[in-house]
Amino acid sequence: MPKLLSVGLGNFVMPNRIVTIVNPASSPMRRLREDAKQAGRLVDATQGRKTRSIIITDSNHVILSSILADTLLARLELEGGQ
Repeated sequence: MPKLLSVGLGNFVMPNRIVTIVNPASSPMRRLREDAKQAGRLVDATQGRKTRSIIITDSNHVILSSILADTLLARLELEGGQ
């Protein structure tokens, strides 16, 4: 079974599908989030908590996570991911 990356609160992503993990604070990332929402490509994995990182996949889906980007990167490296 392929390894999964925990993006918090019982939500997981396939590490080989991740293109980038970014900080949500910039204006371009806010626009990206809104565009994905309008296009039906937004996955909110925060369960009402503050969004601390945005994961973009190779299928152009945008996943919101309540875990910091640095923490997600450390988890990826720990699992021998990308």
